[in-house]
Amino acid sequence: MKVLMVITSHDQLGNTGRKTGFWLEELAAPYYAFKDAGVEVILASPKGGRPPLDPKSNEPDLDKTVRLDTVRQEDFDTVFYPGGHGPMWDLAEDKDSIKLIESFIAAGKTIAVVCHSTGALRHVKTPDGKLLVQDKEVTGFTNGEEEGVGLTKIVPFLVEDEMLKLGAIFSKKVNWAPHVVSDGLLITGQNPHSSGPAANTLMAAVKQRTKPAVTARAS
Repeated sequence: MKVLMVITSHDQLGNTGRKTGFWLEELAAPYYAFKDAGVEVILASPKGGRPPLDPKSNEPDLDKTVRLDTVRQEDFDTVFYPGGHGPMWDLAEDKDSIKLIESFIAAGKTIAVVCHSTGALRHVKTPDGKLLVQDKEVTGFTNGEEEGVGLTKIVPFLVEDEMLKLGAIFSKKVNWAPHVVSDGLLITGQNPHSSGPAANTLMAAVKQRTKPAVTARAS
């Protein structure tokens, strides 16, 4: 199994002068879940190179990415988007990211996004031109969780409000509780604590999808 993990290149927290990026747990938990399962992992970001790890974190294994515009869906079994506040500024509007997610969905491949990266789905469409999240059950960083970290007025949009506005069915648990939702080819996680469980749910879904093809070849 080969997994593409897409992370943000954005490091400015609005106009606060503070730094942001991706949250370490949201990359590290799924990254090591994949690695422990023997999965090959490639990290990509819009700008490539060293991604903007939250200033409080340090993880040398996770400091190199390839440019997002150089990766192709055909080379991977699935894609996983960790969160952090950064994706709301770059990945949510990034044309390469939007096209990449659309190509995975068009190919019938399951994908997973966690926390603020649910916001990266806001412009993604299905092959028939409908918004991907419309009528789908999804989760992501909630209004309550955003308020809890004091950034309601700083972020460009609120994930929960945006999903509801786009016609999604937004599912949530109490603040910071692990929560993963699967609907068709889309797996979403509510918050950082949901990133490991979302990775495990994704691996199970990919294995399930590839099973019939293996059986068919054997017979």
